[in-house]
Formats: sequence, C-alpha cells, structure tokens
Amino acid sequence: MSMTVHAPMTAPLPAVSLVDVASYLPENRVPTDYFTQFARSDRMAKNVMFRSPRYRHHVARDETAVDMVERAVAPLIDRHGADAISSVDVLLTHTQLPDNPVLGSGPEVARRLGLRPDWVIDVHNSGCASFVQMMALARTILQSTDATTALIAATQNCAGQVFTQTAIRGLAHAPVPGDGCGVGLLTKSDDAPILGIECHTHPEFGGDMTFEAVPVSDRKYWEPGRGQVCVGFTESKITKVFARGNRLVPEVALAVCDRIGVQSTEVDTLVTNQPNRLFLRNWREAMQLTPEQHPDTFDECGNLFGAGIPVTLDTANRDGRIGNGSLVLMAAFAHAGDFAGAAAVRWGAGPTP
Repeated sequence: MSMTVHAPMTAPLPAVSLVDVASYLPENRVPTDYFTQFARSDRMAKNVMFRSPRYRHHVARDETAVDMVERAVAPLIDRHGADAISSVDVLLTHTQLPDNPVLGSGPEVARRLGLRPDWVIDVHNSGCASFVQMMALARTILQSTDATTALIAATQNCAGQVFTQTAIRGLAHAPVPGDGCGVGLLTKSDDAPILGIECHTHPEFGGDMTFEAVPVSDRKYWEPGRGQVCVGFTESKITKVFARGNRLVPEVALAVCDRIGVQSTEVDTLVTNQPNRLFLRNWREAMQLTPEQHPDTFDECGNLFGAGIPVTLDTANRDGRIGNGSLVLMAAFAHAGDFAGAAAVRWGAGPTP
C-alpha cells in the first residue's frame, strides 16, 4: 500500500512597499574653500577617495539628530497626512553620531512626532548601507506581525560636528562628508513593492575602520585628554577599502537582480551611497548603466553616509527622474566593507508637485 504525503500549504508573505521617501539638508551650505584654508601638505589629499565635492551641508551646533528627522518627515506629513505618520507601528533609526549614546534617537523621535509604535529600534551598524538594512528589518517585522506601517530614518550629522574640529578640518578626508537626513515610509501593501533584498556581512573587515584621536593618543574617545577624535585613515586602509567597495556594491546589487530574475540593464534607476566620484563611475559601469540612470548628489551634498541613498532617491524623485512603475535598485557598502546591502523596488511614488 502506498501513500502520498502532501506538504502543508503555506500562505505567501504579504507584500511590503516603500511608498515614499523624503529628506532634509541643513541650511549651512559649505563650499570647499572653507577647508582649503586649513589644508595640510598631505599626499593623501591627492587620492581619488578624497577628492572634494563642491559643496556639503553642515548641521548647526544646536541642531540635534532628532531635529533633522523631524524636518525630514515634514514632507511625508504634508503628502500623507498627520494620521498616517502618527499611526506608525515600527520606527527604525540610524544615527551616525548619536546625541545621547545611552538612549539613542528612537524614543525621542517617537515623542517628537507623536508616535506610539510597538517597535522602536536604533540600528547602529550598517553605516552607509543602513537604509537598506532598515528596509529589510522593517519588511520582516511587517510580514511577521500585525504591524502595517513603518518609518525608517537615516541621519548623518558628523560632518559639521566632527570634521570641522580644529585638529581634523585640515586632514585630507575632512572636506568629503556632508550632513543630511533621509526617511522612508513603508506599508504592508503592494503600492510600491519591495521585490528583493540582499544583505551581506563581512566581519573579517570590521576591524579596519577605527575611531581615534588626532594627534594619535591611546585614550578612549570619551576620556578627557590630548587630541580630537575622528575616523582613522592610512594609505594602506584606503587601498583596501577602495578595492572592496568596487567589488561589494556591484556584487550585492547583481545578487538582487538574480533574485528577482532581471538583468542589470533592465534596472531603470540605480541609487547608491555617495562616497566619491570614482566609486560612482565604477559602480555604474559595472552595472552597465548610463549616468542618467544613476542619480548623483555628491557635488552638492558630499558623502552623506547612511543618508546618501534616501536623500539621493528623494532628490531624483522630486526632479521627476523616476516614473511610476520604474525598477529602482538601491545598493551600498558600509565602513571598510564589513556590510553591504541592496534592495529592488517597483517605484510607485511619482514626483512631488
């Protein structure tokens, strides 16, 4: 006697959409001339990794990360209504330089926006790829719980606070970062569905990004003493990061293309983090896309770290460069290459009037 056993049917996971993005740039628009007056004779300044943007925006001294998120969310409230934001179930934030390292930004963002979310998570890792990682986390929560709406926020706020210190502003890499904040609204719907996400972790590279005092000191960053703290770079580190970055972003982007069954040439818009011009060119060419398909905010904003993807996506959308139904691919790598992420979305939010 034979018997056929049928596997139990499982319901497909509900679709999750990135229905809108918005962004904020501080008012203080800083030209490169600000830094050239302090520049030192440093051969690293000639490295392609540190070729300066024309402008960058710097936070005001009394401007907090929560202020930046609140200002970035304002356009979402205008477009979707205050109720759509106040009813958010999931709040995820990534802040480059937390104002309160004990608490993080999430609780204060929720209070400021009048939210009562079931989930409040401060995402500290994933750096320049944090927007993609937060999309992945939000999608997982929305698909596996009763939550229906998520707000994600990536804030870069160390350019005007760390890179303008008297001992730091003359370094080769000081003119490259800029400040800004980008936010995304996700819903359990198929309005602008997330088609696929890939997140790759490379812990072997985690120790190559350091935070150290200038001049070099062995003190911990919170201890009083000699020097001002900043990201530490050496020529050896730069060479390694450049080689990894060239490889990691196309690698994870192509993995998403393979997951959703498309060729890279079928992508309508590629949005990446914005570290420097050479990375942008190399990534675009690796994906066989044109400059028009790869929005670029580098010369206006500099390297926005985790805020680079949402700010650039919002800018391109407001400029009318992303039509409804477009295939949008976001990709980035973080720090010295310890994390890379990419996400594909069938865009559904047209340009803002």
